[in-house]
Amino acid sequence: METKAARRPLDATAFGIMLVLCICWGFQQVAIKLAAPDVTTVMQIAIRSGFTAVVLGVYLVWKNGLAQFRDGSLVPGIGIGILFAMEFLFIAWALNFTYASHVSVFVYTSPIWAALGLHLRLPDERMSRMQWLGVLVAFVGVGIAFAGNGAAGGAASNVLLGDFLALLGGASWGLTTVVIRTSSISEAPAAKTLFYQVAVAAILMLIVALVTGATHVEFTQTALLSLGFQSIVVTLATFLIWFWLLKRYLATRLGILSFMTPLFGVASAVIVLHDPVDASFAIGALLVLAGIVIVNGGEFFARKAVVEG
Repeated sequence: METKAARRPLDATAFGIMLVLCICWGFQQVAIKLAAPDVTTVMQIAIRSGFTAVVLGVYLVWKNGLAQFRDGSLVPGIGIGILFAMEFLFIAWALNFTYASHVSVFVYTSPIWAALGLHLRLPDERMSRMQWLGVLVAFVGVGIAFAGNGAAGGAASNVLLGDFLALLGGASWGLTTVVIRTSSISEAPAAKTLFYQVAVAAILMLIVALVTGATHVEFTQTALLSLGFQSIVVTLATFLIWFWLLKRYLATRLGILSFMTPLFGVASAVIVLHDPVDASFAIGALLVLAGIVIVNGGEFFARKAVVEG
C-alpha cells in the first residue's frame, strides 16, 4: 500500500518560492482595483476563473480523461470551489468599499483560520505555545497596520463594511485550506484541485454578476493587462505552485509565512493607488514580521539547539 508523504517544515526553497508568491498575491488587489472602472470586480473574478478553468479542464481531460472525476474527489472539490468563490466574492465586494491596502491586510488573516481548523483536525499540524504566540503577534500586527490607514473618502466609500467583507474573504480562504488538507482531495494533483475551485467560482461569480447587474465589461488596455496578470500569473501559475507546496510542507507554516503578502499589498497600493498610510502601518508591519520570525525562526533555532545540545 502506498503511504502518504509526510509534510515537512519550511526550508530555503519553500521560503524563496513563498516570497515570489506573496509579491504576486499582494499586487492582485491593486490589479483588480485598477481595472474596476472598465470591468466590474465580480466580472473580473468570473473572467479570470473561467479562463483558468478552461485551460486546466482541457489539460486534465487530455491527460487522464473524464474518468478521473469519479475517484471520490468531486464532492470535496465542489466544496472547496464554493469556499474559493466566496473568498473572491468577498474580495471583489470589499474592493468596492475600502482601500486595496486594507483588503491586502484583512484577507491574509487566513492563516489564523486555517491554523485553528488544522490544529483541531490534524495531529501533525498542532502548533507549540511559541508558535501560537507568533500567530497572536502577527495577528495583532495586522490589526494595527489596518487601524490607521485613513478614513472613508476618495477611493473608499465605506471602509468598515469593506474591511469586514475582506475579513470574511480571509476566513473563506483559511477554511479552504482546512478542507483540502482534511479530505480525500488532499492527495489529488494540484491542477485538479485548482480546476475544481476555478470552475465552481467562474459559474457562481457569473451568476452573482447577472443577478446583481454587475456585468459591465470594457476591454481597455488597463483591463487587458490586469486580467492577463490575474488569469495567467495569479490564478493559474501561483495557485498551482501553492498547492504543490501544500503537498510537501506543513500547511500551517506556509500559511503563517503568507503574512508577508499584506506588506507587499499595502506597499503596492500606496505606490500605485496612493492609498493613505501612517506610522501605525509601520508598527503593524514590524509586528507581522516578528510573528513570522517567532513561528518559523523560533522552530528552527529550537531544533538546532536540540541537535547541538
